Amino acid sequence: MKLFCGLCCAAGILPMGIVQASPSAAGTANDVQQIARAGTQAASAGPAEFFTGRVRVEPVWPASKDIPASGSNVTFEPGARSAWHTHPAGQRLVVLSGTGLTQEWGKPVQILHPGDVVWCPPGVKHWHGAAPDSAMTHLAVTGMLDGKNVDWMEKVTDEEYGRR
Repeated sequence: MKLFCGLCCAAGILPMGIVQASPSAAGTANDVQQIARAGTQAASAGPAEFFTGRVRVEPVWPASKDIPASGSNVTFEPGARSAWHTHPAGQRLVVLSGTGLTQEWGKPVQILHPGDVVWCPPGVKHWHGAAPDSAMTHLAVTGMLDGKNVDWMEKVTDEEYGRR
């Protein structure tokens, strides 16, 4: 029996004599590959109750029983930021563009750049947003625990935001 690395197969380049299996007629939506086309999911403004400034949230994927974590691209206009919050199952942020800021309760503000990855552990109070002079977009991958992914708290004050 021959084994292949999977990279070629994943790219659609199959070794001679190997054919890609197609789902059976009995296949369901849960056992076949699914594609959500770019632009097909409605974006929304970040609610003023939980954000300061202009924020755009674009869902990428919802949490499911298969993968209990959602993904969203979140764009913060210059100076925009989240309120203080925690995540019961944690959150990972991948900065895609711009300059961002984040702060863990009781610690200094940290500057974020494209390619930076932030791990927000479960239950750790923090905020994140854009620098005063730059928009910032990050991919937020947020775990779900008992149907919940965030606990919102008080808004970040201008004084807290300005500490660097």
